[in-house]
Amino acid sequence: MYVRAKKALGQHFLKDEGIAKRIVDSLVINGRTQVLEIGPGTGVLTKYLLANPDIKLEVAEIDPESIACLQELFPQLLYSLQQRDFLKIPLEKIFQGRFAVIGNFPYNISSQIFFRILDYKDSVPQVVCMLQREVAQRLTSGPGNKSYGILSVLLQAWYDTEYLFTVDEHLFLPPPKVKSGVIRLTRNKRENLGCDYSLFKTIVKTTFNQRRKQIANSLKPLFGDKLKELEGFHLLGMRPEQLSVEQFAELTNRLSESESR
Repeated sequence: MYVRAKKALGQHFLKDEGIAKRIVDSLVINGRTQVLEIGPGTGVLTKYLLANPDIKLEVAEIDPESIACLQELFPQLLYSLQQRDFLKIPLEKIFQGRFAVIGNFPYNISSQIFFRILDYKDSVPQVVCMLQREVAQRLTSGPGNKSYGILSVLLQAWYDTEYLFTVDEHLFLPPPKVKSGVIRLTRNKRENLGCDYSLFKTIVKTTFNQRRKQIANSLKPLFGDKLKELEGFHLLGMRPEQLSVEQFAELTNRLSESESR
């Protein structure tokens, strides 16, 4: 069954079987594992996921045409193949316990997908995904790199991130205008950051939204005169791309202490 790629859904269907298998093989499976595939499209990854008897697969697809195609190809997934928007479905009602995530993420909503994964970070031990190479490099880059940004910090607070390999444009139908990158996220052992996580996120987002400014200047509208109490604190004179996760946590604690006084 032919499925038309829809620009509005950010669809670019991978057509290389070798790359598809390589992506699925990048998922580390140890014993019976629940897996959610986001945006299976025409099922190029799905077939290899179903071939592994240790994988209990669920899928999240919103395109009715893709769903019809997948129902025809994989009747064993019939119960899972209903219209599901990953950004909205209550994942705790689908999975009991932990589940891995895999997929060729739609380029236009990849950031939203990662923010949702962060909401379920204690239930998602592993993510393997393909997305725009520039975004893949950003998520896996560390402090001091120009591509290091908000999602880099928030994901690396909870996951070890690896850039695995690049996928060329001509291996998709239709071909995108950019190369793609495959990454793997593995949940680290951190249970908490030792700071107010809500404030941590606010500080990360605020400083990176004005990344050319020193941190003290970008945080002034939020903390006002309270920053004067921290005059000389070395992190305030830096720019956000210079700070590690641990340094952002330290900054959060210092600002939190200042606010409470």
